[in-house]
Amino acid sequence: MAEDWVVRRGSDGEPVLRYLLDEREGRPWADLLEVLDESVDAPGFIRAELPGWVVSSSPGLGQELVAHGARVLRHAHTFRRDLRADPPPADWAGTPLREGLRAVPCDRAPEELYEAWRAAFPPGHVDHYPGEKAQVLAERLGLLLAGKSIGPVLPSSLLAVDAEDRVVAGLILTDRDGRPWVADVFRHPERGYRGLGADLLRRSIGDATTRGLADVTLVVTEGNPARRVYESLGFVLQETSLTVVVPDAG
Repeated sequence: MAEDWVVRRGSDGEPVLRYLLDEREGRPWADLLEVLDESVDAPGFIRAELPGWVVSSSPGLGQELVAHGARVLRHAHTFRRDLRADPPPADWAGTPLREGLRAVPCDRAPEELYEAWRAAFPPGHVDHYPGEKAQVLAERLGLLLAGKSIGPVLPSSLLAVDAEDRVVAGLILTDRDGRPWVADVFRHPERGYRGLGADLLRRSIGDATTRGLADVTLVVTEGNPARRVYESLGFVLQETSLTVVVPDAG
């Protein structure tokens, strides 16, 4: 699906903002919002035009909105791995997993991923999701695996399962508006296999390269130590954004 920018204009008809329209947490979402007219009071314009919306923009604009009552959802960094200008080693596609594990396609029910996914993001983790199990299965994992939250799950996605066929870790690569996008990388920490996430990334990136994909993109939340892993695997910082919920009108 091609990206269609929405442009918001001022009372004089001149463009003030542009963004990609989506939905997040049941609210309209102005993603990748840019200010086109620096002479306009952008925070005031956004509060008047987009009350109750989720807005993802530069940290500077996000902080201005926070100063006017917006609530922070996520402070994140976007990274990209170029697979053509900087192709990974040929053996990445066959990266072996740890002893006792095997790689399988990411085609299982969300219930089979839940335990490992939940354990990977416990309370206190910057990416912890506070919802109950039923909510996670319906609104997070269920929609993600069905291709309804970010985009279709790509074949380079994979799961790591143990000798009992339990999901220990996984990497979900999706098609986000034509861009290969790492939607999730997770590992059950109580089952060991430290470093398994990096192995899954190598294997997925290598497979994506053999399939002719040009690049892979991901987002990491500020404070997540996994950022160091991504950088060590050739991911390069593209931009930093702050996602906030604009106060409702009145």
